Amino acid sequence: MARAKTFQPPLSGSGMAKSFEITKVSIRDRLVVDAKVSMNDPQDFDFSPRASLSGTTLSLVNESGDPSSSFELDAEQATTAERDRMVELRVKFIVEGMHGVLTHKTPQPMSGPKSKKLAQPSWKTILPLSM
Repeated sequence: MARAKTFQPPLSGSGMAKSFEITKVSIRDRLVVDAKVSMNDPQDFDFSPRASLSGTTLSLVNESGDPSSSFELDAEQATTAERDRMVELRVKFIVEGMHGVLTHKTPQPMSGPKSKKLAQPSWKTILPLSM
């Protein structure tokens, strides 16, 4: 008797994100937040960020509660966040220790007439802002 193959998502005990850091906050049409997230394992898929504003402090936290990061907004950024009640989150993922330490880097990986850009482990989304 043949068994059907099924997909079972990996069980992750401590959550995906090891650290969460807000690197930059800027204003375009809305408030844009750039963040770096260090992951424990590339097979973890349970990253679900939440954004909140308390006074002029913007806080980002994973749905599980850990880890979190906060950033102090200036008056214009706080006004934009209160007006739109949402932020655009751009996340760059980093998996530390997956391949060890890179000792020889190519100086320009995109040089040449038919060169292609390497894939970037990042995404962006719009988060509702809880106040």
